[in-house]
Amino acid sequence: MSVHDDIVHSLAAIPEGSALAESRQFRRAATEHTQGSYQALFSGGHEHFPLAARSAIAAQVADWHQVNKLSEHYQSLAPATEQTQWLSVAFDFAHLLTFEPVAATPQALQTLQRAGWHPDAIVTLAQLIAFVSFQSRLIYGFNLLANSSSREEGAQSTVAAVTAGRWHLQPLTAKQRRAPQAFTRKELAWEPWLAPKPFAEFTPQQQEVLARFGHQNSDYFLLLGRDQPVLEQRTLTDKGIFYTAGGLSRAERELAATVVSKVNGCIYCASVHARKASQLSKQPEEIALLLQVQPGDILSAGQSERWQAEIELVAALSLTPPRLSAVHIERLQQLSFTTLEITDLIQSAAFFAWANRLMLTLGEPFIPDPVTTT
Repeated sequence: MSVHDDIVHSLAAIPEGSALAESRQFRRAATEHTQGSYQALFSGGHEHFPLAARSAIAAQVADWHQVNKLSEHYQSLAPATEQTQWLSVAFDFAHLLTFEPVAATPQALQTLQRAGWHPDAIVTLAQLIAFVSFQSRLIYGFNLLANSSSREEGAQSTVAAVTAGRWHLQPLTAKQRRAPQAFTRKELAWEPWLAPKPFAEFTPQQQEVLARFGHQNSDYFLLLGRDQPVLEQRTLTDKGIFYTAGGLSRAERELAATVVSKVNGCIYCASVHARKASQLSKQPEEIALLLQVQPGDILSAGQSERWQAEIELVAALSLTPPRLSAVHIERLQQLSFTTLEITDLIQSAAFFAWANRLMLTLGEPFIPDPVTTT
């Protein structure tokens, strides 16, 4: 893929031949499928969701993240669209997903449906908002990383630590199952608020893609399968960020996913990735300490110097708008992090801005019944 076709490269103003450009080339799969996700969302094939509406919503989400060049890019994709009730409720949903996805309820999806939103289009809408949240953070973080050596002497050298966000405390889910009320490394299940697409209703080719990724028995992925081109590119982006050799350790990428989930209050995502981080890092006590941080308390408290620096960068990038600064980047550089390792950390954090927003706004976790044996 040419850099001229790479929206993130262009809008983050990544210098040709720089260490960051080389790192993104080394992470070719993540780079190509990030662009592929963009193309899947902003090309044809969305019968119930016109490009003008998609572009208008994306421009607003980027503006809320204060990534002005990205907002201007989306404004340029299509002419202004008429403000209707159908579009107005979509902007309300976009505001919810952007600023406080943990506040989402089944009623938010019902409001969209009452306004005429088709279930397929609702999934695309959620993917679009969550993707632009990811894309905004990539551009924001990479722009800082690309310019980290040009900070003026005497500039701010300290930053405020980020605290944990709130999470759901209700005892039961919408379907009256037991809901988790605290962060945990135990395995959880997830129930959708919108009907997944039955596996039998996919074409044979689509079924093959779902099976290749192990998605055929998952309500979550069958729901996202209502827009399969986006789901496929998103899955490949995920694999390109988390399942690649070299650079940042896999354990620290999973740590990043857990931190983002603590900022956003996503108990389900944290349960999966805290479990992986514990197993891979062989530091279960440190992961348990992170999970136990209460809303309003500092996420990095009590951690090693290395993990503190990582947690604080990830948490600052996870806020809306991001509060990441050159100081966060420089702290990692002082700890001998390579550009590739910092690239991996930024991509891991940004991706979970996407993942959390889908998990929190299309359904909710529940505690599965224990398996009994006779």
